[in-house]
Amino acid sequence: MNGIKWNFLFLAILAALSIIGMGFSLGAGSPVGMIVCLIILISIMGYGFATKKKYREAGKL
Repeated sequence: MNGIKWNFLFLAILAALSIIGMGFSLGAGSPVGMIVCLIILISIMGYGFATKKKYREAGKL
């Protein structure tokens, strides 16, 4: 293991915050908030997986 990949850690924290936001939206009864948080989560996860694939293909992982 080479060390911490700070950009992946940052993306993981953002994804976790999005999941927490979905929980708050569910508790508040806000379907719009849940949809927004879900879209943000899918975007962050997609970007993270695409970035990981690029790193793997470049031999940086």
